[in-house]
Amino acid sequence: MSATIVSPRLMLVGGGSVKELAGVLAKFGLSRPLVVTDPYLVRSGLVRRCLEPLEAAGINAAVFSDTVPEPTDTVIDAGAALLQAGLYDCLIGFGGGSPIDTAKAMSILAHGRATGAGSHMRDFKTPVQADAAGLPVIAIPTTAGTGSEATRFTVITDTERGEKMLIAGMGALPLAAVVDYELTFTVPKRITADTGVDSLTHALEAYVSKRANPYSDTQALAAMALIGANLRTAYAEPDNAPAREAMMLGAMQAGIAFTSSSVALVHGMSRPIGAAFHVPHGLSNAMLLPAITRFGLEAAQGRYAEAARHIGFADRADADAIAAEKLADGLAQLNQDLDVPMPGGFGIEKAAWDARLELMADQALASGSPSNNPRVPSKAEIVALYRVVWSGNR
Repeated sequence: MSATIVSPRLMLVGGGSVKELAGVLAKFGLSRPLVVTDPYLVRSGLVRRCLEPLEAAGINAAVFSDTVPEPTDTVIDAGAALLQAGLYDCLIGFGGGSPIDTAKAMSILAHGRATGAGSHMRDFKTPVQADAAGLPVIAIPTTAGTGSEATRFTVITDTERGEKMLIAGMGALPLAAVVDYELTFTVPKRITADTGVDSLTHALEAYVSKRANPYSDTQALAAMALIGANLRTAYAEPDNAPAREAMMLGAMQAGIAFTSSSVALVHGMSRPIGAAFHVPHGLSNAMLLPAITRFGLEAAQGRYAEAARHIGFADRADADAIAAEKLADGLAQLNQDLDVPMPGGFGIEKAAWDARLELMADQALASGSPSNNPRVPSKAEIVALYRVVWSGNR
């Protein structure tokens, strides 16, 4: 079976690389960017790290900062309206996964409205292939987690229907990525933890997915090794440059892995949690990861075992059955070490959680991601897994 391998045309990687942003635009003949970022990055001044090299090159970038942590269709509507004025020739997504995902979706929606292909974000949700976009996106991540800088996906919440929509296609693939780990030094510990587990989830799911291939395997295994060796250090020592650099590289490789393979059950079950209870995406993945991994162990024991060895949870000499169990146990311990709250600890009431189980299970199945899992669950099994997660993955 053939595999589709995609990545940005240019990836500039390394400490201080954001200083070369103007040169990246020049390579593609771009000079009128709209920077899509978030209010915190504007208030903190970190967005200046993006704007200053542009200003030094005589490029006056406009800024759209009305993004929200889990992007919504209403925000995308407002952003796309800006693009329809025709004042810009590219978008720069500067921030975590939310600003980058917002920039991608703005471009897709603006093009859809201009061509008649669709006027609402829901017109582009999977299984529709969102292969066309209006403007190229240059992605500059400020967290080591989502891998959105290297993927052909964006996730947007339909506010009317209360659904997180997966938008997939070449229209969501950035033209270029600037990956500068020095932008992550000020990331808070909670975000470092959650985005780190998010990237680990990307790599693990890409590796055990039914759509895995030799190329995605190499990226996923490399990412798991980097993340496993460095996540705890980056969490405990925010200024540790080697750990921050390794996490940034691992997150990017994990993004490349799953955009060339797929995500699976964790992501399928994670999106409904985010839509219903406004849990940040990385955190909802972390809540789910131990239980969902344990659910699939026997269906791909060898793959899970190899993942455990690369992450550092198991020894090379461990038999597959032992290594696979160490993976599930190790992920649960990692959550404890990173102080990952379960749903109740996040503030979700049990009655509200239980009332949404059936709908969340339906939405998870409708996303298509669970079908990529080594063990494909029924709706009843998804509901049961949500109950296990509430109880603390036990």
